[in-house]
Amino acid sequence: MNLCMGNDELFVSTNGTSGWPSSVTSMYILGDSSVDCGDNTPFYPILHQNLSLNPCNGSDQTLLPQLLAKKMGLQYVKPFYSQNGSMEDLLNGVNFGAAQATIMHPKSGSYQSLNQQLRQAFETIQLLQLQLGQDTAKSLIESSLFYLSFGKDDLINYLVDDESATSPGYNGLHFTHILVDQMINAIQNLYDANVRKIVCMGILPLGCSPSVMSIRYNSSIGYKLGCENDVNLLVLEYNTRLEQRIVDLNIKMRGAQVIFCDTYRAMMEFIFHPQAYGFEDAKNACCGTGEYGGTKGCLSPDMACPRASSHVWWDLYNPTEAVNILLANSAWSGDPLPSICRPITFKALESSSY
Repeated sequence: MNLCMGNDELFVSTNGTSGWPSSVTSMYILGDSSVDCGDNTPFYPILHQNLSLNPCNGSDQTLLPQLLAKKMGLQYVKPFYSQNGSMEDLLNGVNFGAAQATIMHPKSGSYQSLNQQLRQAFETIQLLQLQLGQDTAKSLIESSLFYLSFGKDDLINYLVDDESATSPGYNGLHFTHILVDQMINAIQNLYDANVRKIVCMGILPLGCSPSVMSIRYNSSIGYKLGCENDVNLLVLEYNTRLEQRIVDLNIKMRGAQVIFCDTYRAMMEFIFHPQAYGFEDAKNACCGTGEYGGTKGCLSPDMACPRASSHVWWDLYNPTEAVNILLANSAWSGDPLPSICRPITFKALESSSY
């Protein structure tokens, strides 16, 4: 992507992938370990506790948003904390995401919340306005894609750490509604800042993840054939409610294109029909220890299985690169899995006018 500024106008070059001018000029990423390998979180190697020191197989470039950025002909989206402050870096997009980031305010100040990442994003928008002028910055932001992927760590914390999760009368569904409300507020705030292209990723089926399966493992019963349905019901409630609210936003927010991507349905397809997609193991983590490889995370790449591409799960609750590639292909064009992203695919969003 080449950007040329002159006379307060922004010109976008032809996309190197699709062959036609792309309406997406850059990508700004907010999220958790689904968008960051841990490099973008201050002191993460010290404070990761029993979670994965290496929550992805290789680098951020193996994660879903970076794979999609490549399909759109965009450059690698650099992490916020590796920025050198140049305008070129900001124009190419920024990855504000941080492993273990949550929607709600985190118990530990070491992990960045949704609000903290939003603040960084709004500060970046203000800097663009100062450097480019209001009109040019507005055009850039309107043509940029903002990618949001949150909620996984909130539910994990709720299930594992929050004593109220097992208290009588505590309504877990209400908790998911609070999370959705916060995400909708974030989308509306981005819209008020002239953002017009937004993608919200759903939460994966955590009830099938090595982490949850390990927590619920009963040595007297042995390995389970299925997933933890009560956990997946919470995920489904979050995903369903978020998509419903997004449908309403697309009606109310003039000029906005907000997409919901149903990664839950895609992952369940891989989990229950693994051989159809080239997987051999849909239950155990490739890199981890304990039952299902979900007791402790991937502390060193040397712990990983010989062939990660044969596994659905990389670590505690993050998929392998092979899964991310399938998700990226499906989100991009609907192949192999159609209608993962609704109401339109990434490819349709890229070619749409603004």
